[in-house]
Amino acid sequence: MSGTKNGGHSGADDPFEEGGTSLLRQPKAVWATAGASVVAFMGIGLVDPILPSIARGLHATNSQVSLLFTSYFLITAVAMLVTGFVSSRIGGRKTLLAGLALVVVFAALSGMSGSVAELVGFRAGWGLGNALFVSTSLAVIVGAATGGSSAAILLYESALGLGMACGPLLGAVLGDMKWRYPFFGTAALMAIGFLAITAFLKEQPKPAARTSLLAPVKALGHGGLAATAVSAFFYNYAFFTVLAFTPFVLNMSPYKSGGVFFAWGVLLAVFSVIVAPRLQHRFGSLKVLCASLLLLAADLLVLGYGDHTTAIVCTVLSGAFIGLNNTVFTELALGVSDAPRPVASAGYNFVRWFAAAAAPFLAPKIEEWTDVHLPFVVAAGAAVTGTVIVAVRRRALTTEAEERAPQHATEDGVTAFAR
Repeated sequence: MSGTKNGGHSGADDPFEEGGTSLLRQPKAVWATAGASVVAFMGIGLVDPILPSIARGLHATNSQVSLLFTSYFLITAVAMLVTGFVSSRIGGRKTLLAGLALVVVFAALSGMSGSVAELVGFRAGWGLGNALFVSTSLAVIVGAATGGSSAAILLYESALGLGMACGPLLGAVLGDMKWRYPFFGTAALMAIGFLAITAFLKEQPKPAARTSLLAPVKALGHGGLAATAVSAFFYNYAFFTVLAFTPFVLNMSPYKSGGVFFAWGVLLAVFSVIVAPRLQHRFGSLKVLCASLLLLAADLLVLGYGDHTTAIVCTVLSGAFIGLNNTVFTELALGVSDAPRPVASAGYNFVRWFAAAAAPFLAPKIEEWTDVHLPFVVAAGAAVTGTVIVAVRRRALTTEAEERAPQHATEDGVTAFAR
């Protein structure tokens, strides 16, 4: 493939070559789905600024409160086997509405929790709803958008970045009044999204073939996809150590913590949507991925052993490396095998989200057993392990990715959930 290196982009695949007009002139259905997507991704980082407040309000330990992430992502991982099965049978619109309805119900119940055990359980239900919605929403946007799939994916990625950045802000503003309010706020916003999609989105055509429950697992039999998923598993352990454990280390007010993670989210969005494609085009995907993983590992070590100000700077800076890694891992997962894109994405996510469930629980436990530094050492080691897997399996990751990555990057229906 001319003009690429190691699975990098060709210039023709740069989403920013789409005209600004085609990006903004979209049907109401696209804007309704994109708006609900912003709120869906806000829910991931929503609890970050209020984790210490929840711990105090429910008389819980840090490790108990961190189970809010563990239950959420454990259900999300398992749901990856279900979302394609469901959407291929009832259609995209009904799957979106089912996911939104579950989020509305379980977010509201989370705000009414009387114990940390109840809150953890309700977050699990929230995770199921979010999985159904987010894994289907980009497919719907691509199907309904005008101006080509490249413009649609760029719009979705922008919604993703905005949601990841604004989630901590919403959590800070509402959580400063009471830790329960961010959950009620999310329920209200998702209810608005439910009404908007009901009003503006028509049913999308169902896939020609139905997806089986085991199709994502079978797809992992491809060596390149399996290597991508396992490497991303270790990377996600590092990612969610930052997201779920760092708020306890910083121990700041909701407003200050929300500001830190807002800056983190802005860097994540900028490097994912704008910087990553340019670096991939110049250096190649695997070189960018390995360098970014190693830089994330170094950042985590400095975060763990630095003073409070250094920890804040390193937390924000990690957003840049996380944004780069998210983009490259997504495209590798979609381009490295011959499995249908939704199936490959589901198999990849099925593996990697287990790390997102493990890190929030293990990091505070490691602190309890040792000290506050070691969780970051373990996370840095996980990022290095991900790098080693990419380097060792380089041939399997590039042979087919070089042929498929660009077209997958612009045609996939569920790509962005991998981010």
